Amino acid sequence: MSKFKRWMILVIVSSALLLIVMDMTILYTALPSLTHDLGASASEKLWILNGYSLVMAGLLPAMGTLGDRLGHKKIFTLGLLVFSAASLVAAFSPVPAVLVMSRILLAVGASMMMPATLSIIRVTFTNERELALAIGIWGSIASGGAGLGPIVGGLLLQHFWWGSVFLINLPIAIIAFIFALKIIPKHQGDSSKKWDFTSSIQIMIAMVGIIYSIKEFTRREGSLTLAILAAVIGVLSLIIFIRRQNNSPNPLLDLSLFKIPRFSTGFITALVGLFAQMGVQYMVTQRLQLVEGMSPLQAGLFTVSIPVAALIAGPVTGAIMHRVDVVYIKSLSLFIAALGMGTYLIYFNAGFTGQIHGLALLGAGLGSGMTAASHSIMSYAPPHKAGMAASIEEVGYELGGASGIAIIGSMSTLFYTLAMKIPAGISVPANAKDSLDEALIAAESLPAASAESLRNAAFAAFDQSFFVVIAGVTILLIIAALIMSWVAVRLKRAKNKTAEG
Repeated sequence: MSKFKRWMILVIVSSALLLIVMDMTILYTALPSLTHDLGASASEKLWILNGYSLVMAGLLPAMGTLGDRLGHKKIFTLGLLVFSAASLVAAFSPVPAVLVMSRILLAVGASMMMPATLSIIRVTFTNERELALAIGIWGSIASGGAGLGPIVGGLLLQHFWWGSVFLINLPIAIIAFIFALKIIPKHQGDSSKKWDFTSSIQIMIAMVGIIYSIKEFTRREGSLTLAILAAVIGVLSLIIFIRRQNNSPNPLLDLSLFKIPRFSTGFITALVGLFAQMGVQYMVTQRLQLVEGMSPLQAGLFTVSIPVAALIAGPVTGAIMHRVDVVYIKSLSLFIAALGMGTYLIYFNAGFTGQIHGLALLGAGLGSGMTAASHSIMSYAPPHKAGMAASIEEVGYELGGASGIAIIGSMSTLFYTLAMKIPAGISVPANAKDSLDEALIAAESLPAASAESLRNAAFAAFDQSFFVVIAGVTILLIIAALIMSWVAVRLKRAKNKTAEG
């Protein structure tokens, strides 16, 4: 295969990856106007965001194995068609329920494409340095593309209605489909591989149950009974899934891969990195629009330092990967991301320059970390399990992203509700304590003085919750970085003992 053709294949799969990860965050800037136009509640708003990532995370293992069985090109191109159809439905959704369902269909298409992107790269690039660079580009797009979502959403909303954030997918997906048919070589797949759809349903029930439990527990007037029931169902499903994988001769996810230290640390880095990025971007873009009064475009451009830094850090990390132990790179990357969050936290109420610098450090750390995670997962897994390894990595991405939005969003709602004090003498619906969006909508029908008083109380409550959750993310990144450092030291000692023996 010619060098030009190899890099063209990377462009094709990268364009699909860009669509997938942008759709995780493109609604961040569209959410306030979407919520207003469709009348979505705080709970519906989180499901519109979470449905995509949760369903995708549940289906990724099955689709990765299906790609190994039927051929990655076939699954990739079919995924592009499903993704395009779902985008069209989402753009013209008349009510929140239709939008949630179309987001689930988007997740089906995305879950078909995403494992195939890494698997196609793995079989296309046989030279080790080329493969490292290609994976570096893949990793930078995975993290940087998520950062581009709010910017693209802001640009579109400057001129069009919220449905345009979905229509933008169509031309890119169609062009990628045409070039994929012509350029990507056909991969026959291995028909002897089993496809365990039951396991995929089990893991999806587990994740939805656990996330729903968290949301119900943190919701104002939420049902403790429902929260406990959902948690029990989620945990039991997870236990059944793990037992099924351990007892199956052809597991959907080969959990023995996690015994490989560099593989397991790669998964943890992907999980924690996307948890931090998705949750933080969600909170930051909401605050910029609702508290600082920025337009969707201004909010998107304000966060541009995240994808720019990630897009630079990813390929640079890929180029030096063969010189430094990948676990050290992951540790340093997470420390840099934590430093970025700490910097942002110091300046979030004191000046935009410091905030931008903090977000840039976050982007650089995560861009480097995602590249290191992808390289270690794909390099240390057996070649015949490339599709499965890619699926496991992307489960880390999607589970991290979904849980980041759900947990950080839900905790923010909880702390907002606890901090929000309706000013005396003002009568507003009870849901004004559910979220800042609903408090601002309630203020629209009040006299000027009362509206101003309610808005100020809501802004103060939001900022209190914002500080707490961002501080929590910073601590999580530090803990993950320390774990990586500990693993790196242990691996080095084991290597030295082996050399001495």
